[in-house]
Amino acid sequence: MTPPKASPTPRVGRAPRGPIEGRRDREHIRTVVVPDHDDLALRLADRIVEIITRETAAKGRCVLGLATGSTPLGIYRELIRRHQAGDVDLSRVVTFNLDEYYPMPPDSPHSYRRYMWENLFAHVNIRPEQVHIPDGGVPRETLAEHCAAYERAIAEAGGIDFQMLGIGKSGHIGFNEPGSSPDERTRLVTLDTVTRKDASADFFGEDNVPREAITMGVATILEAREIALIATGEHKADIVARAVEGDVSQDVAATFLQRHANATAYLDLAAAAELTRIKTPWVLGPVEWTLELTERAVVWLAERTGKAILKLTLRDYTEHHLSPLLSKHGAAGPINGAIACGTRSGGAASCPRASRWSFSPRTPTTMSSPWGDSCASCGRTKTRPSWPT
Repeated sequence: MTPPKASPTPRVGRAPRGPIEGRRDREHIRTVVVPDHDDLALRLADRIVEIITRETAAKGRCVLGLATGSTPLGIYRELIRRHQAGDVDLSRVVTFNLDEYYPMPPDSPHSYRRYMWENLFAHVNIRPEQVHIPDGGVPRETLAEHCAAYERAIAEAGGIDFQMLGIGKSGHIGFNEPGSSPDERTRLVTLDTVTRKDASADFFGEDNVPREAITMGVATILEAREIALIATGEHKADIVARAVEGDVSQDVAATFLQRHANATAYLDLAAAAELTRIKTPWVLGPVEWTLELTERAVVWLAERTGKAILKLTLRDYTEHHLSPLLSKHGAAGPINGAIACGTRSGGAASCPRASRWSFSPRTPTTMSSPWGDSCASCGRTKTRPSWPT
């Protein structure tokens, strides 16, 4: 087919900001958390260019496993920019895509073949014969052989050096939906209802979303020498936490990555928001009780207990691993009052009818600040608290 000639505008490159650190006691996959999706794209592009350079020098080719969807777009734009700047040569790169809807004509605007040409291949010097994408147009009677041939092609290429993965709300990697076995290979699968609902906007309604897809199996994925699980956005936070901190289970195919010796989850802060070291780092050990962290902890405690901030008690704090915060400030009252109304009195809150403020607890950096707003209960202007000395 003739590759579509879309023209994405690559962003101007910069160095990625450093990862957000913290204790990783509950994380079963190496996890890199960065401030936003641009930092993620830069960091992954750095890694891919490094692997291409290393592998082509060592063996004359590099084999990449590629993903589709919205998450990799920034990475592909950055790779295009670097290719155009002369920083990376893809002429000796071989690619294998994870999956494709079935049935799906290759020239359909919904096909992953078209996605890859429009968003990457048409803008770099990769050779078309070195691109491999499951064919959604294969007749059903020859589909099993097509899948077997896909596996053979990966083996003949020497295996995958670097496999890029997204994660669906169902926990799928590729289209390995809940119930997938870790020993399965490239095959036809039935899509989960959650997956089809998520894709419905792209297909102008759930009824138009294909019910099946061709996907690499978990066993195929786990044979890659290095794996990058990539997630961005608040809507991925719950399933990311399950994949990284939960037990290995067929209910969430991404948990099988915990068995891989060289798998890394690359997350922006929004997607990492439910990880323990981001959401409730105080349960892992001592922390520095900054004002920002204190605000987060008190809001979290109010939500966890179902109480208004000013109703939180000493027992609430001690039962939820927040005794060190009490020790710093002496009692629950001054903390509650300062966070709820921003008082400077250092004593009990001065708001006569306090209620909880409107916080977005999910993502620390996008939490809506109450300071400067009027208290919904007493009408006073809330100011950022200064703790009593």
